[in-house]
Amino acid sequence: MSVSLDDKLVVAISSRALFNFEEENSLFESGDPQSYMKLQLDRLDVAARPGIAFSLIKKLLAFNDAGAQRVEVVILSRNDPVSGMRIFRSGHSNQIKLERGVFTQGRSPFRYLRPLRAHLFLSANAEDVREALAAGFPAARVLTESMHAGTNYPNEVRIAFDGDAVLFSDEAERVFQAEGLDAFQRHETSKAAQPLPEGPFKPLLAALHRLQLAGTAQMNIRTALVTARSAPAHERAIRTLMNWNIRVDEAMFLGGLPKGEFLREFEPDFFFDDQTGHVNHAARHVPAGHVASGIANQVRK
Repeated sequence: MSVSLDDKLVVAISSRALFNFEEENSLFESGDPQSYMKLQLDRLDVAARPGIAFSLIKKLLAFNDAGAQRVEVVILSRNDPVSGMRIFRSGHSNQIKLERGVFTQGRSPFRYLRPLRAHLFLSANAEDVREALAAGFPAARVLTESMHAGTNYPNEVRIAFDGDAVLFSDEAERVFQAEGLDAFQRHETSKAAQPLPEGPFKPLLAALHRLQLAGTAQMNIRTALVTARSAPAHERAIRTLMNWNIRVDEAMFLGGLPKGEFLREFEPDFFFDDQTGHVNHAARHVPAGHVASGIANQVRK
């Protein structure tokens, strides 16, 4: 019988998002790939320390048991195959089961997301993330300077999402950017019963919801919507989720307040936002990733 990933939540992740390879990466970016490869080979038996997305990945893999393999994590990396050996060994040493990997030796790896049918791509490389988003895959640039995830919820995967341009399209954000807050509120109030179009991370939220419903004795999922929206614009966001038949466990309508402190209290294993200001502030408190989608990330000419 052929092997398939169709029934699994598939996460593709780069080595720097999963492990702390910042020292090694500085050598690679200096333009000396041979020295980088030699360093990785010299450190073959030295387990890399956990990176920013490590907690998220380890908890997601805990949904797998002898009866069902519900989550697949694939290394998708610009690394060379030699360095790939250290990545797999570091996974084993850190007690996470990694079986599949694609190593492209400096070339962009995003094109392999399609045969993987990935629900999420995490990378520290901004170009790879933009290409993945343009190809229709949920993707985020991991801020390697982020705080690591807390340890208060060992049996719960906690994930927080921004709304506009992440879970939802940037339709409403375009009104805000062009006409201001009052016009945005009027627009959203008038369309409160009309669901927002899907954003780039709706497929991930749907996949997490399916995993959440499946449930296991050893691990649960808790999601949060953390948005700059406030009443009355909150209603359209809630009704959109209802229309999708997807629930989030917590919703924070902050009306422009800084998100970082609220995220610190929620303690997510990861937070996704399209606005660089929000992501940078959040990274002081929690693992965070930038979703380079929507009007806020368009290059202004």
